[in-house]
Amino acid sequence: MRWSRLHVPTLRADPAEADAPSHRLLLRAGYLRQLMAGHYSLLPLAVRVRAKVIEVIRDEMARIGAQEFSLPALHPAEIWRRTGRWDSMGEEMFRLRDRRGADLALGMTHEEVFTTLARELNSYRELPQLWYQFQTKFRDEPRPKAGLMRTREFTMKDSYSFDLDRAGLDRSFDLHHDAYRRIFDRLGIPAVAVQASSGAMGGSASVEFMCPAPTGEDQVVDCPACGYAANLEKATSRLDPSTDAAGSAAPQPFDTPGVRTIDDLAVRFAAPADRQIKTLVYVLDGQLTLVLLRGDHPLNEQKLADATGAAQLRAAAADEIRAALGAAPGSLGAVGVTGLPVIADEALRGRRDMFTGANVDGVHLRGVDVDRDVAVGAWADLREVAAGQPCVTCGGPLRVRRAIEVGHIFKLGQRYSEALDASVLDPAGNRIPVVMGSYGIGVERAMAAIVESHHDAKGIVWPAAVAPFEVAVVVAQVDDGPVAETGERIYQWLRDERVDVVIDDRAERAGVKFRDVELVGIPLRVTVGKRSLAEGVVEVTDRATGETVRVPVDEVVDHLRRRRRLRPAG
Repeated sequence: MRWSRLHVPTLRADPAEADAPSHRLLLRAGYLRQLMAGHYSLLPLAVRVRAKVIEVIRDEMARIGAQEFSLPALHPAEIWRRTGRWDSMGEEMFRLRDRRGADLALGMTHEEVFTTLARELNSYRELPQLWYQFQTKFRDEPRPKAGLMRTREFTMKDSYSFDLDRAGLDRSFDLHHDAYRRIFDRLGIPAVAVQASSGAMGGSASVEFMCPAPTGEDQVVDCPACGYAANLEKATSRLDPSTDAAGSAAPQPFDTPGVRTIDDLAVRFAAPADRQIKTLVYVLDGQLTLVLLRGDHPLNEQKLADATGAAQLRAAAADEIRAALGAAPGSLGAVGVTGLPVIADEALRGRRDMFTGANVDGVHLRGVDVDRDVAVGAWADLREVAAGQPCVTCGGPLRVRRAIEVGHIFKLGQRYSEALDASVLDPAGNRIPVVMGSYGIGVERAMAAIVESHHDAKGIVWPAAVAPFEVAVVVAQVDDGPVAETGERIYQWLRDERVDVVIDDRAERAGVKFRDVELVGIPLRVTVGKRSLAEGVVEVTDRATGETVRVPVDEVVDHLRRRRRLRPAG
């Protein structure tokens, strides 16, 4: 490829709208252009990188025996209704109607469609099956941002496993887990596998692959001492044992004028936050619900959604709270409350001599025994972990880091196969639903994560496995006959060696060409210049290290061949 014919519209200044390094650099280096919020055109360099990312993924999918499909992006509403996700997906799903009035959706994911195909499986002898595709997904993100990291239209590699039983699902899950580790290693993404919430996907277990990055929108909790790691929506920590006094025989009301917060009660009435019961009021699928936590513990809403299975979740409005409990936030409690569901965090289990609101403005209760005085309908881990808390596994201090989700794998079980009648005959001749798993990697998001992990002040530093070109031959003086001829000769030698090479044959100053090669992120640069050529050598520069070596012209191909062999696999 010749740079003079490439469309690489580089920018000299950082785009004002771009904050994340990957967003800024992919725009500056001529990889992307935004059409509208959350929708990007991939320009030729990005298409080359995307193709290489896909080839790495495809190679590892073939390694575990997966078969590639290509499924429609437009889905009938009926299959989504059968699984219950037509409504539970909410406003993120793009819905439309065709000219006949049929309800349709743009696919956010493809569990329903793959499960529909799996209805043609008939016997356990056909299992396991591993199926995957690369397909455009659509999600109506309310706040698309950070370039390719949160978009409304993107490519996903989604794969699905179909097994006879849970043991088979475990094997398929482990195969994907190991394949994902290899994929991210080959792509140069320092991904960490963490426990995660299954969210709207459902299922018994899920693991996210997270790339630590200051610009990441997720938060990962991990323990450097023992390796425990979980998404903030799933993480927990060790609790110190409580040493509560017996307290009074019944809750005792006392006046607390002007108290509105946990801190107000702690400071003015000697009620430590860890001995207070915080009462939150939520509406879960239309049902007003009391949510109880220790006063010093924040709620993680995803944990609440997971614990209750609620598809729609919101904090109750002030008028709803007043109508149900007779008081304003700041004086709320669950003592004596009937007719409303109560879910409590595990940190409150067995606690005594606690403080809480009395459901009368300006009045609280002391001496509350949770087991005795509160009708808790369900217990769950609801609290959000904070940095420095002790690890649930070893007791070491936890840390919280921002990260980019680059992959997510789920054990779905039989939720979709039962809803869509995908079943097989087992060895005894009984027809049973197949057991499923689901496994996803966002292709463009992976590209962004690579840039977040591999860049410097000069631009992108692509790993060789995914770089748009492995080598750039820069002709420093295109108007000099011997220099131009030597550059062309080296370019042709490298093409004959099947090296992915571009020659910069533009009539630009050498400094401009060097800056563009560095900004674009090509791993190796071969500079052919008048001064070095007079000595019979060219200069080979490594983009990652900045190291430059002088190599005789006739040895440059062998030199680059050796360097390619020394590079990591992929």
